Amino acid sequence: MSEEERDALAAAGRTRMLKRGEMLFAAGDEDVACATLVSGALKVSAVDRDGNEQILALVHPSGFIGELFSPFAHHDVIALTESKLCTFAKVDINRAIDEYPALAKALLRRSQEDLHSTRSLLELTAHASAEARLACLLHDFAQAASQSPCHPADHFELPLTRGEIANMLGLTIETVSRKFGELEKDGAIRRTGKRGIELVDPAHLQALSARKVG
Repeated sequence: MSEEERDALAAAGRTRMLKRGEMLFAAGDEDVACATLVSGALKVSAVDRDGNEQILALVHPSGFIGELFSPFAHHDVIALTESKLCTFAKVDINRAIDEYPALAKALLRRSQEDLHSTRSLLELTAHASAEARLACLLHDFAQAASQSPCHPADHFELPLTRGEIANMLGLTIETVSRKFGELEKDGAIRRTGKRGIELVDPAHLQALSARKVG
């Protein structure tokens, strides 16, 4: 987008802060806005008839969330940590798109990226080993926490609890705990504090995750 188009998008947005556990969108909302995550982390989840939550996706900084072209939201979007967002009401974003058609193309590309991420998660949970699933998730957290697109962050805080990680990866909490221990024993990571993770051997973690760097 041109600088003028980026300025138009920024002008249509409003800053919003969420505390951990606070909901941005709820399933069934009729007038769903969209948002870009500036800092923090969000989860996209659904609840089945028995009240069980299934985490479907995570949103990292610079990530886009919302259902611009749908009349209602299908999933809950909840803050995992204190999060800062730039939110857009439908009427404002539609007005900006009408004036600057390139915005629609940019949002479509972002939606395609999100769809690819969701498909990758489905493939991971369906076919990868427990070790690869956890390594992949940790690698993605490190990438999201980094200021560089080429190198993961050396330290980061886990935005998910062990139970949430197990939920998302289709594993038991016991398996998640055991695999954390194995990754630490192998020298790939070091746990610091309650949720801190230090990457001791990023290359080893990346190899286990099968994620590409850069």
